[in-house]
Amino acid sequence: MTLTYLDATPAQRALLDGLPFDGNHLVNGTPGSGKSLLAAQRAAMLALTGTRTVLLTRSNLLRQSLWPLVSELCLDSADVGVETVHGWLARWYGPDAPRTDDGWFDWPAFYERAVLTEEDGPVALVVDEGQDLPPEFYRLCRMIGAPTTVFADECQRLTESRSTLDEIAQGLGNCSVHDLDGNHRNTRQTAELAAWFHTGRHPPALPGRDGPLPRLHALPHPGAVTDLLIGLAERQRSHTVGVVVHSTRTQFDLLSRLERKAPRLRPQTYTAQATGGRYRALDLSRPGIVIVHRASAKGLEFDTVVVPDTETDAAVDPSSAELRMTYYVLATRARHALHFVHAGNQEPTHLQAIPRDVLVRG
Repeated sequence: MTLTYLDATPAQRALLDGLPFDGNHLVNGTPGSGKSLLAAQRAAMLALTGTRTVLLTRSNLLRQSLWPLVSELCLDSADVGVETVHGWLARWYGPDAPRTDDGWFDWPAFYERAVLTEEDGPVALVVDEGQDLPPEFYRLCRMIGAPTTVFADECQRLTESRSTLDEIAQGLGNCSVHDLDGNHRNTRQTAELAAWFHTGRHPPALPGRDGPLPRLHALPHPGAVTDLLIGLAERQRSHTVGVVVHSTRTQFDLLSRLERKAPRLRPQTYTAQATGGRYRALDLSRPGIVIVHRASAKGLEFDTVVVPDTETDAAVDPSSAELRMTYYVLATRARHALHFVHAGNQEPTHLQAIPRDVLVRG
């Protein structure tokens, strides 16, 4: 297999080159530090040694976004599988994989299968956004003897079945831990806004690249949100506009309004409930509007990000770690511009304390 190296900073390249090919490794990286890029690169490097390698994500949409990276890195992309964790686990166990009510699997049954089954040759696992997987998954990785490299950020845990960095390391057993710093995605202004929601002890250092101040819009009705999105998409036709919503209902309401008012923009949307077709597979390389649910936004990035329904969080305790992590993830999806929107004149409580030199109103 021929390997192509994508652009990497000296720090990223040093970390990648310093990871041994065997053993378990946990890379703790902040948003914009290049975790997904390095996860794809790590998977390609492991495959180059002749080891069967699988790059795993919890989100199907993140899996879709990583596949082109792997294809670019590997001329023979079949050497690296890119799968969701659910898909890979179901295939590993077999067609009768027992599931539980929470949408995951019967872990004791998987552990029993791991003890009784001999692996058909070694397999190496690389996991992106590993904080969103349950601790039981990492125990299984140890039981089947798969060398596992995990890229994660404890401050971006959004799912109910999530793991702390300590839980990941404990599940894997003998595990080396590495830090990946630097923000190569956001502008300084966006990162400063995101820092208001950071749950760790020390917010990451601000990047040097400048951009527009994040903006908060008070809009009276959904039609006004549609006009905002159309204006953003038409002013920057080469940009991607990621619209991240709180509910599937809002997602398809916005899609319908955009398709009626501006069909020329060819807006796209993704929903995990779809089994196939236009709502399951996206062309993330195409400029324009992409509407996704918050649950699918992890690991993605867009030139402009719009959160059109911040009022839906108005009743949540603004000091809640879950709410802060949610908005930390939402804000850090933006490469250039960030827009928050709320209905009516009353600002949501969790945004009121942010000063106007960090979040512009109007």
